[in-house]
Amino acid sequence: MLAAAGAAGGADFVGPDSCKGCHPEAYDAWMQSKHARAESSLTEQQKKDGRCLSCHSPEQVTQATVNVTCETCHGGGQYYSPEYVMKDSELARLVGLVDPSEKQCRSCHDASSPSLRPFDFKESLKAIDHWSAERARRAAGTDPSVKK
Repeated sequence: MLAAAGAAGGADFVGPDSCKGCHPEAYDAWMQSKHARAESSLTEQQKKDGRCLSCHSPEQVTQATVNVTCETCHGGGQYYSPEYVMKDSELARLVGLVDPSEKQCRSCHDASSPSLRPFDFKESLKAIDHWSAERARRAAGTDPSVKK
C-alpha cells in the first residue's frame, strides 16, 4: 500500500461525483454514510480546529473537498479515475488507487478520537460497505459498467 499511497499522494482529487458515474451504488451508500456528513457533525468551533478537520474533512484546504470522500480513503483520483484505467485494476493501483487498510482507518479512528465506543474494524467495514453489490454483479456478469 505504501507505494500506491505515495503515487496517490501527489494526485489531485476529482471529487465524489466523478466516481458516481461508474459506481452509482457505492456513491449512494457513501451518501448515506457518516463519512459523507463528517464535517457537518462538527460544531462551529470544531470546524475551525485543524485537529478536528484533519479527520472530519481532511482535504478541505488542499483539495477544496469537504467531508470524508471516496478519495480520502482511496487516494486522489486524478490518474486512476479515467474509465479505461479503472477497467484495469492493476493499472489503477499502479497509478494511485488505494485499497484502504485497517491501519489507514485507524489514522482517524484511534484511541485519541473522541468516540463513544472503541473502534471495531470489522464491524465498521459493515457500516461503510459500498462494494458488495458491485462485486456480486461483476461475479454474476451483470455489471453494466463492465463492457463486454
